[in-house]
Amino acid sequence: MRAAVLEEPGRVSVQQVTVPEPREGCVRVRLEGCGVCGSNLPPWEGRPWFKYPFAPGELGHEGWGRVDALGPKASRFKIGQRVAMLSYRAYAEYDVADENDLVPLPAELDGKPFPGEPLACAMNVFERADIRARQTVAVIGIGFLGALLTMLCSQAGAQVIAISRRPFALEIAKRCGAAEAIVLKDCKYIAERVRRLTNDRGCERVIEAVGRQEPLDLATELAGERGRLIIAGYHQDGFRQINMQLWNWRGLDVVNAHERDQRKYIAGMETAVQAVASGQLNPSFLYTHHFSLEQLGEAFDAMRNRPDQFLKALIIL
Repeated sequence: MRAAVLEEPGRVSVQQVTVPEPREGCVRVRLEGCGVCGSNLPPWEGRPWFKYPFAPGELGHEGWGRVDALGPKASRFKIGQRVAMLSYRAYAEYDVADENDLVPLPAELDGKPFPGEPLACAMNVFERADIRARQTVAVIGIGFLGALLTMLCSQAGAQVIAISRRPFALEIAKRCGAAEAIVLKDCKYIAERVRRLTNDRGCERVIEAVGRQEPLDLATELAGERGRLIIAGYHQDGFRQINMQLWNWRGLDVVNAHERDQRKYIAGMETAVQAVASGQLNPSFLYTHHFSLEQLGEAFDAMRNRPDQFLKALIIL
């Protein structure tokens, strides 16, 4: 089978490797595609703690496809059944996962891409945020996750203030239901504008979905007294400083919305399947760029450089 191998920072090749055999209780999936995640950027750019080359297919964890083979004692799925999976070597034509880490895709989703892991992340962050009708919610960072959260929060009856550096992302946020869209440029101006929009109360909920220091500082400024600050951004570059004095003074609840329980990821995927299949959630227009497996390096570069009109890349197999 073909599998992508990250050989060193900035260099990926596609190699012919042996098709994996499913172990006991596992399932092999013939992949249709895999999403490209921001967490792939540190290995692509290079960090001292990574060892190269990576294993074939490694870093791919947003795959979907059809069940191709069953390992001994695997009984939950049938050959040919379409599934989303939580696996770790999905930049390849085939990958293997425990049958408990697969979620069936109904007929309503036939022919549609379904990167289950990031969709699950959005559902789980939304749950942890405890969004309610008539709240004012600031979403800082409109990438794929921020756009989905804007959609979910607005559907829940909240007034969403979307904040992003890119005009294209702000247009996406409006399409997802944002009531206000503000360019992430002058944090003092943004704080003053949000105060005016909320009659000086601040936001009941602030979701930080960037993963950098400045947006985290802004999130603190926008949160109102007894508000909830939700950290959904993936902070990949070391320590952060926080304004603990302001956190204390305002009595903020601070939630790190990153899940580490595998079962919670699967539950989020199941919720996402139901939401997309029913039409409650429509992520289709958020998949802005499609690449082949041989173009994985280009997809990583697009994720890093964020060209105009870019939001989410998919590798199509």
